[in-house]
Amino acid sequence: MRTDARRHHDPHVRGFASDNYAGAHPEVLAAIALANGGHQIAYGEDDYTEHLQRVMRSHFGPTAEAFPVFNGTGANVVSLQAMTDRWGAVICAESAHINVDEGGAPERVGGLKLLTVPTPDGKLTPELIDRQAYGWDDEHRAMPQVVSITQNTELGTVYTPDEIRAICEHSHERGMKVHLDGARIANAAASLDVPMRTFTNAVGVDVLSFGGTKNGALFGEAVVVLNPDAVRAMKHLRKLSMQLASKMRFVSVQLEALLARDLWLRNARHANAMAQRLAEGVRAVDGVEILHPVQANAVFARLPHEVSERLQKRFRFYFWDETAGDVRWMCAFDTTEDDVDAFVLALKEEMAK
Repeated sequence: MRTDARRHHDPHVRGFASDNYAGAHPEVLAAIALANGGHQIAYGEDDYTEHLQRVMRSHFGPTAEAFPVFNGTGANVVSLQAMTDRWGAVICAESAHINVDEGGAPERVGGLKLLTVPTPDGKLTPELIDRQAYGWDDEHRAMPQVVSITQNTELGTVYTPDEIRAICEHSHERGMKVHLDGARIANAAASLDVPMRTFTNAVGVDVLSFGGTKNGALFGEAVVVLNPDAVRAMKHLRKLSMQLASKMRFVSVQLEALLARDLWLRNARHANAMAQRLAEGVRAVDGVEILHPVQANAVFARLPHEVSERLQKRFRFYFWDETAGDVRWMCAFDTTEDDVDAFVLALKEEMAK
């Protein structure tokens, strides 16, 4: 088959800006090719989406139902819409992705109110939740109905199963549901060395946004409903939110490729290990401070602003707080030891100037 497509980038160049920068894992690409050919029923009635349900239940229990979507923001918005009333609100960490990095989509598209809480490490606690968990009968205040946590958090920290259990019990006692943004759920499971069910359905999480793109998928995530009583009208909300894929088999087969065996875990363990290698190298550089525990695939650091600017010309990465000089370095499933070592060497050279 002839193609006129050309490669427009150097496939050997990798940076530390985001795990979204990585391509798709070869096993995922092979799965997409496997699902191609012939006709399959559109909009989720295909064989691959049906099989995905069985795979998801093997990880998240017999009541789990997966609704594949295009992206993480879509998964979060659809999840939170399905869990709230029109007058509802969602309690989340101030640093949560739904608050900081989704362009206001939960509020503008989802039609709900976010009630944020400052946290030192990106993690909510029952005590922090209570700062916003009040006023259910006050018609002047959006009603707290959902607590949303991120595992692992936007600051690279990881909740223990007991911490999530405490959040779920506390929230449920107050009549609120619990949503877990699992954009990097595989990295959290790899860090804890436990099955994903251990900190989701087993401890009371009601709905999960399952991430695939950051862990080797080409595109696609899923809303995974763990508690059917926590949601309503999921199919309608997915369509209304423009997250219903006509050729859904190509989303579902990617998630199946990740989850059916251990690809999801292999990818996450490797990314986490590269972050640990990076952190170890950085700790040896005078003048560089690591800001948070390195528990998944992210390293947050503080260093002189001018050093970061010079280093960015050699490797892509982002400022987290440019005023303070804080940066974020991310590792992915395809980050190599040579990538990490080259970056640490470049950091040392720039710090020495």
